[in-house]
Amino acid sequence: MAIHLEEFQELLDELPGGAQELLRASWNEAARAFTPRGLDNYIKGAVALHHLGRGEDLVVGFIQSMPELARGVGEEVLPDLVNFLLSMASKTSGHVLALIVGTAPLAAQRLGDADLFGSYLKVLEIVLAQVPRGLRPMLENLDRLLTQLTLGGLRRWVQWGAQAYRSDFDGQVAYFSLQSPDALAVLQQERKGTLFVDIQRRLNIYQRAMWGRDFFLRPTAGDYENREALKPYIEHYVIHIADAYDDYKPLGPDTPPEQCVPALEIYRAAANHCAAHLVFTQQPLSMQMLHPAQMAVIEVFEDARVEELAIRQFPNMREAWLALHPVFDDAREPQSVGELLDRLARALLEAQSRDPHPWVREAVAAFRAQDDLSSNQTSWNLGIDLSHKLFELPLPEFNSRTDHRLSAIYRDDNRAVWQLEEYDEAQALEATWQTRQQVRKKVSLMEMVNEVDNEFAGDDAQEVWELPTEYLFDDGVSINELEGRPPISEPFHYPEWDYQIQLDRPNWVTVLERHPPVRELEIIENIIADNKPLISRLKFLIESMVPQGMQRIRHVEDGDEIDINAAVRAMIDIRMGQQPDPRIMMRNKRKLRELAVMVLLDMSESSNDKVRGHDYTVMDLTRTATVLFADALDRIGDPFAIHGFCSDGRHDVHYHRFKDFDQPYGDLVKARLAGMKGHLSTRMGAALRHAGHYLAQQPKSKRVIFVITDGEPADNDVRDPQYLRHDTKHAIEQLARQGITVYALSLDPHADQYVSRIFGAKNFTVIDQVERLPEKLPMLYMNLTR
Repeated sequence: MAIHLEEFQELLDELPGGAQELLRASWNEAARAFTPRGLDNYIKGAVALHHLGRGEDLVVGFIQSMPELARGVGEEVLPDLVNFLLSMASKTSGHVLALIVGTAPLAAQRLGDADLFGSYLKVLEIVLAQVPRGLRPMLENLDRLLTQLTLGGLRRWVQWGAQAYRSDFDGQVAYFSLQSPDALAVLQQERKGTLFVDIQRRLNIYQRAMWGRDFFLRPTAGDYENREALKPYIEHYVIHIADAYDDYKPLGPDTPPEQCVPALEIYRAAANHCAAHLVFTQQPLSMQMLHPAQMAVIEVFEDARVEELAIRQFPNMREAWLALHPVFDDAREPQSVGELLDRLARALLEAQSRDPHPWVREAVAAFRAQDDLSSNQTSWNLGIDLSHKLFELPLPEFNSRTDHRLSAIYRDDNRAVWQLEEYDEAQALEATWQTRQQVRKKVSLMEMVNEVDNEFAGDDAQEVWELPTEYLFDDGVSINELEGRPPISEPFHYPEWDYQIQLDRPNWVTVLERHPPVRELEIIENIIADNKPLISRLKFLIESMVPQGMQRIRHVEDGDEIDINAAVRAMIDIRMGQQPDPRIMMRNKRKLRELAVMVLLDMSESSNDKVRGHDYTVMDLTRTATVLFADALDRIGDPFAIHGFCSDGRHDVHYHRFKDFDQPYGDLVKARLAGMKGHLSTRMGAALRHAGHYLAQQPKSKRVIFVITDGEPADNDVRDPQYLRHDTKHAIEQLARQGITVYALSLDPHADQYVSRIFGAKNFTVIDQVERLPEKLPMLYMNLTR
């Protein structure tokens, strides 16, 4: 299937004009998030929602939000969401439908699983069916709800409000907007200690560090119907863990704080136990002709086997698992088979078991006597032998519903013991991601020339061949330069400030990094040659800014040594009966420059305009100033980066990295600066946030962004001239809170009207005589960073 927008032209023509423009602008991002089949569902879903006739906002919101939803829980949820919206269209307004679409990525991010997202849609059905007035306020507070509640907790919170305020319309709005005491009380009652989505990344890194390989972890709604957590389980090579855990209190509510086990340790214990099953179990066990009690005993031995093998590699796992096993009264006789199996599970895990029960002691001795635990057949043999003696004990008949659930909350339900197959990484990837994997092969030049079936294959080709080096023609031009497309980075999403509603629009702007083009170094060499007099004048100033080792500070009360001259003056004052100056010491201070600088260039279309009265453009002037500025920074030794930006709407902010902080200022950087050209618009707030993202990583006490621009913020999808000005000002304030100073050098002679409101009265300079820019820029830097 194709991934080019032109292939969907027939469907595209059915959409309104604004939706078509938005789809074209966000197509690159959508193509990265969806498979070809997913793109087909994506466009068909937008067309179906348009035919509902509920306004263009619903369609626009769908086009904008679905790529992020697909990245969160997978593209297979799109048809379910569209069908849900179509079925609910007769029960609510278009604005609420658009709100459901707009908050879907947030729900996907907090839930983290496609099945849980489907259950979330069922919760919305409950609200629409019973308390429709509460849906809008609930969606407006969804972030707060899903930050504190599991999916099951959200469902019970919704049901409580639906029953309590079924006929009270004002009460519905107050409850679901979290304005009533009842809503907050139930929220507190249903909240869980630690949510899986909050620690999933840490858990993945922990697993990779422990076991040296990745495991696929997915949340599951263990408390959907009640607050009892679901046991972990393994299915299709994926480890499913409850979406939330409370801290474990082995002695109940009266457990002292020092004996409580944090929820994070429960997650680690459960993940390690399931990982041990995947690592140390290679073949499934047959359950044919087995009694449920026999299966239960075999599973206890199999849990002990994989844990013992894991403990041999990681000894501290024993104490972590033991802390989550219940402690039994040894003098008390077991009342059920399940309680006896619990005691056996703990005894097998203990290094030195003291359980006095004869059957438990015999089972532990048989297990310790095994020399080879590499095969799960050992668990089978031990389980069969011990289960026969279990039937002879005076205990109630084994109940698979109640006795089979072991009390240790971290252990899985052991379905994998009977269903696990030999580990196949390719099959595991396919089962987990449910997407077709492209085959990528490295081939020689002759294979590429002789065996290519279709030179016009698209990005969705089933097999992709790669040459180890670029293929060059006789004139030295590569085939990538002639036929290839410029590479684009993964999208970076940033919020944008809406001054009318005084809120950040989350993930509103998309920044895409592009490789800057290169041109001949001769352009830069000519700039240096033409400005030799200026470079000579700057040489002395530059050298004066280089750190010069130790600096002596005089006239201090507390220092490293006595200032002889000051001490003599103090003694003279004493002899004359006057009060002496106590500041007679000197301090030696090491002079260092803790500074990192980002130069951010405005590369919009207006930079191609001619400078008034001259035959060169603003871009030529900006390039000259940047070259001289970079040369000065390179001489001083301060770490610096040079980036540039322009924009084509909020979904496509172009960002070019000419030089990074860890990159030397050499011929490659100069060739990139020579290739600068102006086009498109100026969405400055997003570019500043992205530049701040890189600058914040520099371990310096002082960090400065220099913005060189020839106009005010503007973009082709914004009509309100104040909108992007306020957003840029808000971005500068956010960077200031991170310790980053933003200083603007404006080439617009009329910029005083707006630039001071954006950057601050002391953080900008307007160059009326633009031909002085190459000289003033280094001087401004020296004054600002001295």
